[in-house]
Amino acid sequence: MAASKRKNSDNKTTEGKRVVYSEFGNVENSAALQRGVPEVAPNQQTIKVEASRKGRGGKTVTVISGFQEKPETLADLAKQLKAQCGTGGTVKENEIEIQGEHKQKLAEILKKLGYKAKISGG
Repeated sequence: MAASKRKNSDNKTTEGKRVVYSEFGNVENSAALQRGVPEVAPNQQTIKVEASRKGRGGKTVTVISGFQEKPETLADLAKQLKAQCGTGGTVKENEIEIQGEHKQKLAEILKKLGYKAKISGG
């Protein structure tokens, strides 16, 4: 009889949230597990702007790299740059890719935003 009482008390407290093992702590607190990215002021970042065709089926893409920003900030910046160029693009691995060759235009925009932008490649 004592065993049935204990079984019922366990069901009331866990209600389907029973974690048997967790290596990195509480899953609900996933914000604590994310790796911190230091926010560096734009004037202290050297950004490289280059045009690339490698692995893209011959299509030109302007790649902007060297950012030390959080992913949310980088996504907002990419959205602003895509709107300025009137093209599409994406954020991949701390780099912004803008469709087409817009090296000069993007370097000027980034300089106006306070970044140290350098054009790389021919």
